[in-house]
Amino acid sequence: MINDKPKVIVITGPTASGKSALGVDAALALGGEIINADSMQIYHELDVLTARPAKEDLAKVPHRLYGTMPGSERCSAEQWRSLALEEIESVHRLGKIPILVGGTGLYIRALEKGIANIPDIPADVRAQAQALLEKLGGESFKESLAAIDPEMANRLHAGDRQRLIRAWEVITHTGKSILEWQQQAQGTVPDFDFIRFAMVPPREDLYDNCNKRFKIMLELGALKEVENLLSLELDPSLPIMKALGVPELAEYLTKKVSLDDVISRAQQNTRRYAKRQMTWIRTQYSDANIVNEKYSERLRGVFFNFIRQSGLTLSS
Repeated sequence: MINDKPKVIVITGPTASGKSALGVDAALALGGEIINADSMQIYHELDVLTARPAKEDLAKVPHRLYGTMPGSERCSAEQWRSLALEEIESVHRLGKIPILVGGTGLYIRALEKGIANIPDIPADVRAQAQALLEKLGGESFKESLAAIDPEMANRLHAGDRQRLIRAWEVITHTGKSILEWQQQAQGTVPDFDFIRFAMVPPREDLYDNCNKRFKIMLELGALKEVENLLSLELDPSLPIMKALGVPELAEYLTKKVSLDDVISRAQQNTRRYAKRQMTWIRTQYSDANIVNEKYSERLRGVFFNFIRQSGLTLSS
């Protein structure tokens, strides 16, 4: 149903699905501006490994929140949400359409649903969760979580260490599931009309794109990029140090392990991440217009038809 609320377009999808290209096409056709919704593209040290939009695309349409924060800082979902809301309002004041492009589901959910006011978790509780995961392994730790928070455990993959630990520490310390906290989110939900579009390509095609793209990244200088990052001697626990490809290439540079082995593991981790992104879209973003194909000229037409049905006018 068409309404009079300010419009915000959200284009999401797993890594290597072509969402950045669609975002540029959408911005050109709508007279819009693009706002980053990827947790790693906000850091300026990583250009190649985060697949930041190419210079020619940056020249075509305005891009916001790309490479704007140093890797020495931690950008939380709450901080990104605040920055994104400022950029959305700025674009609206220009009379243009904000187009969020990115695959970080946590960020998109935080923007649309607000931030859960979860109390700070004591360091000893977090350490206990980490130690338990190391002792049990992912599958058994997930079973342990399922005993106290079955619904949350059911939503998580055994390899998603960070979210498993977070779910365990929250319910252990607060007595309430993250899902309960999310339902009681204190953040003001923005009064926007979110027009949601998600690309979920066939798995084989997507995995092939992931594999090819990492090799292209190496050709474009990903190894030098990680070498420069390591020279900063940042805290290994910082988000930027865990970006896809960084741990693997760092190991190659510091321990001189086989490059072929590094490439294989980085590709595998990228595929696993893409799979988690697809799962998030299907389970937590199912109200989006989901298209089961990768970006193409035909998909561009599908997107524009969807936009017209949403009440927006294409400028080209």
